[in-house]
Amino acid sequence: MVETGQAAPDFVAPDQDGKSFTLSSLRGAPVVLYFYPAADTPGCTVEAKGFQNYLAEFAAKKVHIVGVSTDDCPAQKAFANKYGLRFPLIADSKKDVATKYGVLKPSGTARRVTFLIDAGGQVVEVVDSSSADTHVVRARERFLTS
Repeated sequence: MVETGQAAPDFVAPDQDGKSFTLSSLRGAPVVLYFYPAADTPGCTVEAKGFQNYLAEFAAKKVHIVGVSTDDCPAQKAFANKYGLRFPLIADSKKDVATKYGVLKPSGTARRVTFLIDAGGQVVEVVDSSSADTHVVRARERFLTS
């Protein structure tokens, strides 16, 4: 798994709209890159809605939120539409991104892990917890309390 102090691996993958998304396009601003097991499941919904609830505050600090799961584009799109999520949801159906970050479970889904990345592309904190709320709390503490 990618660790604190390492460069966040770049990737290109489709978002919920099927548009090509490149992580390095956000360089120059902090990023909350969070992996979740599956769209529209209870814990993943709590986590996504948590990030959405604070999206304006993150945006005010120029922090980008990006979610990643091994779901396909239609599943990510349905999830985003159902809950009004206004940040990219990456469709890692080939499992390349989860593999690159070391969070792919044997079942083929991503583990719930969040990488807090600084403006220079370095991982400044890794949140590895099964509690969906913990990821939102740590991201807020890291990026919104300074």
